[in-house]
Amino acid sequence: MQNIRHLTYNEIEQHFLQLGEKKFRAKQVWEWLWQKHAFSFDDMTNLSKELRQKLALTFTLPALKTDIIQVSEDGTIKCRFTAVDNKKVEGVLIPTDERKTACVSSQVGCSMGCTFCATGYMGKIRNLSFDEIYDQVVLINQQSEKIYNQKLTNIVFMGMGEPLLNYKNLLKVVERISAEDGLFMSPKRITVSTAGIAKMIKKLGDDKVRFKLALSLHAANDKKRSEIMPINDTNNIKDLTEALNYFYKQTGNEITFEYILFKNFNDTQKDADELVKLYRQIPVDLINIIEYNPIDNSSFRKPDEEVTNSFMQYLESKKVNARLRRSRGKDIDAACGQLANKG
Repeated sequence: MQNIRHLTYNEIEQHFLQLGEKKFRAKQVWEWLWQKHAFSFDDMTNLSKELRQKLALTFTLPALKTDIIQVSEDGTIKCRFTAVDNKKVEGVLIPTDERKTACVSSQVGCSMGCTFCATGYMGKIRNLSFDEIYDQVVLINQQSEKIYNQKLTNIVFMGMGEPLLNYKNLLKVVERISAEDGLFMSPKRITVSTAGIAKMIKKLGDDKVRFKLALSLHAANDKKRSEIMPINDTNNIKDLTEALNYFYKQTGNEITFEYILFKNFNDTQKDADELVKLYRQIPVDLINIIEYNPIDNSSFRKPDEEVTNSFMQYLESKKVNARLRRSRGKDIDAACGQLANKG
């Protein structure tokens, strides 16, 4: 049976006409799927029981279910979601006074193999479908409304997986999130993070996407970057520089660098200087300097506070727009690089 959420509006309309039903039934079902967030046909209470049974005999409506919820001492909430095939992914609600951000996953596991990231040690299990990603946003939004009495303000694709290796589902879910008959959130409030796949970054430019792009950089020279991010062997900094400039030329969208500080690895003034030089070659809006969050399989540590401050001061002295991002939710393994379905 076909997943009803994989049908277009016109296809649902045609189905009702073939059943001898009125066209407006399609509108009712569409609203339940994308605006009222029905997780089963039984939820569609303005349809007759008979009609709901007919839909259930013809279509499936697979949806993510919340499996485990963990609340950090800083208010961050991590959810483990279970799909119909029992695969599990994690998403995080990150609350601040100004923002309520959902950090969502695009894949079960990840094939990138970054040595500092817990998800990378899982390997890639499968892509998430666009409706599964949509469910994460819906469920995290419901949490935000319930706990903080506020809708989500931002969405970041910084959870499990490499979004650009799930390209079609990424673009489809952004379309549903931003559609007037979906969640109606501006694409400018959505940031997609990538480990750096040059040809797919160019494709984003060709497709004139409207969301922001974040590059997980973490080292500004190829030798160091390849040590911690195998993707750099085939997508080096020169290729990424060219791709990001192309993306900006095509879209004008905001670009950020993500740079995790690792003790005695990428935290010297020389490293900072290389970062400044790269920053000047690309229209980067902001560099997020991120505190490292320890994981079981990695020997990396975060630098001492003085080293971090010195690194930040150097960037500031060079007129670089940089921000130190303190870890949120690390006590529940919800911080950057810690998602691994540990539960």
